[in-house]
Amino acid sequence: PEGVTSIGNYAFYGCSSLTSITIPESVTSIGMGTFNNCSSLTTITISESVTSIGDYAFRGCSSLTSITLPEGITSIGMCAFDNCSSLTSITLPEGVTSIEMGAFHGCSSLTSITLPEGVTSIGMSAFDSCSSLTSITLPEGVTSIGNYAFYGCSSLKSVYCKPTTPPVNGTDGFDNNASGRKIYVPASD
Repeated sequence: PEGVTSIGNYAFYGCSSLTSITIPESVTSIGMGTFNNCSSLTTITISESVTSIGDYAFRGCSSLTSITLPEGITSIGMCAFDNCSSLTSITLPEGVTSIEMGAFHGCSSLTSITLPEGVTSIGMSAFDSCSSLTSITLPEGVTSIGNYAFYGCSSLKSVYCKPTTPPVNGTDGFDNNASGRKIYVPASD
């Protein structure tokens, strides 16, 4: 109901028959693992007042196909959408600066994601096993890409790198990508 200001850690953990939820304007944070393994959750409406999403918040929400994150979010927590295998697309708000470890690991239906210009780091295994992802654009501010960040992205054919100094790439960052994958970098002056 209206008036609730936060949803605690693991509040709806394993509620496998929960199909939809609307988070009211009064809520400012979604705790760790709040909707972890809510495998029937298909629709979630997150109010604009939410500024933080905890680690593992939507892990294993295998029926979730899309989600709109509010503008106040600044980071995507560790394993926040891990194994959301039906998630096809997501647009991250402009305020996001970091994508934590395993944030979208195993999102095997994810075909597109828009990374905002403010992103500076992509965590370890952030997009590991996103086997439907075909292209990614790395924003200007990205300085580091964690180990295995895009490992197993077997459909990834194009990487567009906006920074003039390529980001530091972790171990096996782009291993097991599509055959003939191309990385596009800015032309020199």
